[in-house]
Amino acid sequence: MAVAENLNPIIQLENERIVQSYKRAPFVLSHGHGITLYDTDGKAYQDWVAGIAVNALGYSDAGFIKAIQAAALGLIHTSNLYYTAPQAELAAAICAKSFADRVFFTNSGTEAVEGALKFARKVAYDNGDSDRKEIVCFTDAFHGRTLGALSITPKDKYQKPFHPLMPGVIVAEYNDLESARAVISEKTAAVILEPVQGEGGIYPATPEFLQGLRQLTEQHGALLIFDQIQCGMGRTGTLWSSEPSGVTPDIQTIAKALGNGLPIGAILVTETVASHIHPGDHGSTFAGNPFTTGVAKYVFDTISQPEFLSSVCETGAYLKERLEEINSPLIKEVRGRGLMVGLELTIETPALIEAGYQHGLMLVNAGMNVIRFVPPLIAQKSDVDSMIDKLTTILSNAGSVH
Repeated sequence: MAVAENLNPIIQLENERIVQSYKRAPFVLSHGHGITLYDTDGKAYQDWVAGIAVNALGYSDAGFIKAIQAAALGLIHTSNLYYTAPQAELAAAICAKSFADRVFFTNSGTEAVEGALKFARKVAYDNGDSDRKEIVCFTDAFHGRTLGALSITPKDKYQKPFHPLMPGVIVAEYNDLESARAVISEKTAAVILEPVQGEGGIYPATPEFLQGLRQLTEQHGALLIFDQIQCGMGRTGTLWSSEPSGVTPDIQTIAKALGNGLPIGAILVTETVASHIHPGDHGSTFAGNPFTTGVAKYVFDTISQPEFLSSVCETGAYLKERLEEINSPLIKEVRGRGLMVGLELTIETPALIEAGYQHGLMLVNAGMNVIRFVPPLIAQKSDVDSMIDKLTTILSNAGSVH
C-alpha cells in the first residue's frame, strides 16, 4: 500500500509491515510517568485508557520496575513440565483473596475465556450429560475475538465474517432475569457474563440479577462463569466487581490488570470444577511462566491492599460526581463503579476522542456513544479535576457544532 512521505518513520513502518487490523492514534508513544504518557515529540497526554484497563499501576511504578528486575534475574520460561515457585505463589495469593480453590494460568483474557468454556464442557461430559452443551451469554457482552469467545460476543459486526461459529450459544437479555430464566435449562453447561460490562457500554449487573442467575444455575445444574477480565482486579473499587452482590461463581476469568502490561490471564475455579480437569485436558506452552507470574504477584498484592482499593473507591466516586456536574446537552447518563465509568452521549465519540489528543487527553469509547473512563488505578482527585476541565471544553466545542 502507498504510504505518505511525510509520516513519522515509525508510523510509516507500521503501515507497511503490520497487519492493518487496528486504528491507531496519530502519534508514537515513547514513555510515561504516573498517569501521564509522552509521545516522541515530547507532548504529554493524561491517560484515561490505561492500555484498555490494563496499566493499573500507571507508568514507571518503582515497585513494578523492581519486581521486573528481580524476576529477570531468575528463570524466564520453563514450560509447564516443571515446578516453579512464582506460579504456585501467585496461584495461592489469588485463591486466598477469592472464591477459588485452584487457578489455571493463561497468556490473555481471551485464552482464559476459551479455557473456561472447555472446563464447563468437560464437567458436563464427565457427569454423563451428553445433551448439556449449551452456553448462555448476554446482549452487549464482549468476551474476546478467538472463535469460542467470539461466539459468545453477540455483535454482528464482530461475528458475521467468521461464521460458522461455535454451536449451542443462546443469547439472553442482560439484567433481565426473566429472559435468562426462559433459556437456562437442563441443556445448559454454563452461563457466562461480565458483572460490569465493558465494551458493551459500562453496564453494571444488578445484585438481584447476579443472585437470580446463581439460583437458576444451581437449580438446573449449570455452571456460572464470571468474566472479570476488565471489571475485576480492583477496577470497580472492590477486588472483584461481583462482591457487592454476595454471589460467587464456579469459574472466573481474569487478565488485563493482573500483569500491569505483561501478558497474563487466569481461570479461577472451585475444587469441584478442578476435579474434572486432568493432564492433557488443557495446556499452554507460555502460560504461567516464572517471569510473568513473579511480576504479577507484586501487582496482585499491591492492588488487593485495602487502602489501595479504598483510594479507587474514593477517586471513582469523585469522578462520577464531577462528570455529573458537567452542564452539557450532549450528556445522557453517567454510570459505572470505581474507576470504570461510562459517559453516554447523544453523539458518537470518535471526534471527541480525536479532540482529546489535541488537549493532551487520552480517551477510549465503549460503543459508539459512550466514553469509557478506565484510567490507571492510581489516579487522584486532582487528575479528575484536570481531565474534567479539558473534557468540558471538548464537549462545549462539540455542542457548538451540533
